[in-house]
Amino acid sequence: MPSAPSSPTSSRGPAALRRIGAWLPTRVDRRVRVFAWLSFVAEVLIIGTGGAVRLTGSGLGCPTWPRCTPDSLVNTPEMGIHGIIEFGNRTLTGVVGILALAVVVLVWRMRHERRVLFVLSLVVLAGIVAQALVGGVTVLTGLNPFIVGFHYVASVSLVAVCAAFLVRMYQPAGPRRLAAPRWFAGLVHATTAVLALTIVFGVLTTGAGPHSGDDASVRNGFDAQVLEHVHAWPGYALFVLTLAVVVIAWRRHLAVRRWATTLLAVELVQIAVGLYQARNGLPELAVGTHMVLAALAAATMTVVVLRLKEPVGIERQDAVRERVAARG
Repeated sequence: MPSAPSSPTSSRGPAALRRIGAWLPTRVDRRVRVFAWLSFVAEVLIIGTGGAVRLTGSGLGCPTWPRCTPDSLVNTPEMGIHGIIEFGNRTLTGVVGILALAVVVLVWRMRHERRVLFVLSLVVLAGIVAQALVGGVTVLTGLNPFIVGFHYVASVSLVAVCAAFLVRMYQPAGPRRLAAPRWFAGLVHATTAVLALTIVFGVLTTGAGPHSGDDASVRNGFDAQVLEHVHAWPGYALFVLTLAVVVIAWRRHLAVRRWATTLLAVELVQIAVGLYQARNGLPELAVGTHMVLAALAAATMTVVVLRLKEPVGIERQDAVRERVAARG
């Protein structure tokens, strides 16, 4: 018995999927680079808008979750500016998620050849979903300072993962080898640990300070003035370690020297902003800037760590130039 001919409608779907599949890149091209950078920028931007939510007292501008109010998915005119700020931050979360999903789709066809990129893109997408859930818990617990702090640390971690994607995106696939002495790599990793400790103490200090996100929310119970000093100690240690990394990297002409210098510059600005906010009563704009700079420091530190290694089989340009000069 002859089979019934397939309808044009049923065959249209697979054909469309095949066209989409054929359109997806098989190597890192401009589409991948553009969306990867947009995803990174969006992750940094949402830290800024999240800080604005807390610093303007809009943490409960939408008093429930996932709806903005029990009866409305979006903010209402009666909620005023706080509702606009909080709902705007929630909306940006959707934009961040869409960009992360786009990156996953764009690297799909190269998921075997560029496995690291595919895994990193999945981590970012899963992290954004988890962050949305943590944000909901934050609202439902009345802005518990420890959950708020965890929310921020997770956001900084996602910025670092996005930075890792950017680094590996510009490098060829394949195994990698250490491009610096092991003791120097150990120094860089120690600097990374101190940076993480500085951020954690910064989060605890903020949780004890005046910017709670809402007048009704509680603080973490620690002495804010004591924590300011405790937060500063690893901060200054971080600066000294980074300075040592920069000096050594330049003296030995290591590949990380320019990015290490960039990290030092970010830390200098961060220290200046930190001192300013501590001596001027924690102005909101300075605190928000301090939060964003911490994320950028984490991203730059990620670049420095990843550039400690280079792809196997890719000769460094300075070595090539030396051999050419010797032959000439």
